[in-house]
Amino acid sequence: MAASLIRLHFHDCFVQGCDASVLLDDTSSFTGEKTARNNRNSVRGFNVIDAVKSQLETLCPGVVSCADVVAVAARDASAAVGGPSWAVTLGRRDSTSATLLVNLFGTKGLSARDMVALSGSHTIGQARCATFRGRIYNNGSNIDANFATTRRRQCPSAAGDGNDNLAPLDLVTPNSFDNNYFRNLVQRRGLLQSDQVLFSGGSTDGIVNEYSRNGRVFSSDFAAAMVRMGSIEPLTGSQGQVRRVCSVVN
Repeated sequence: MAASLIRLHFHDCFVQGCDASVLLDDTSSFTGEKTARNNRNSVRGFNVIDAVKSQLETLCPGVVSCADVVAVAARDASAAVGGPSWAVTLGRRDSTSATLLVNLFGTKGLSARDMVALSGSHTIGQARCATFRGRIYNNGSNIDANFATTRRRQCPSAAGDGNDNLAPLDLVTPNSFDNNYFRNLVQRRGLLQSDQVLFSGGSTDGIVNEYSRNGRVFSSDFAAAMVRMGSIEPLTGSQGQVRRVCSVVN
């Protein structure tokens, strides 16, 4: 669940800012982010956010926004699995609409270093066979042969066969928040192509190498990047609202 809560915060912030729009259910007038193609069978943890919000509404109704709950949950999830903690600036408001996912770090004011650090959240969590089948069967030079063989055992080559079979993003320490994700990339053992591309002869190779050697630097940079990500276009003051139930507007 830790990986899901961190990912939930990421998906929320990268759409139209950290405004809990990712939590909204579909209505007759718009399609929310929950059912967007990029989020389907990927974004989870809604029940945890709903449970926390329900308790908060009992204790202090109309005060703590769903957006703040998502941000704090991501921080606590990281700490719970041995990752870094950080101060979360509060006061976000919740949006009343939703848009599709925009995956452009630069347009959000985040650097390449931020991108690599945030990608390190894949040190925990799992991926579906359908998302990495192409990588483990391409027999390319950017994947370790033994690693590919191991992954094929639970992911058949035929499209549609075993699509939902899960594999840990990090085989060595799948439940610990550490820098082994980057060591895997250096060894060409990144499960997802979108991960391995960070170490493939490009401009981010140096950052990956640095993080693979120094877990403390990665941990510090990850926390700082999460703070910056959590500050992407928040609604504040009189903007938006504080939802009573996170899945619907007031």
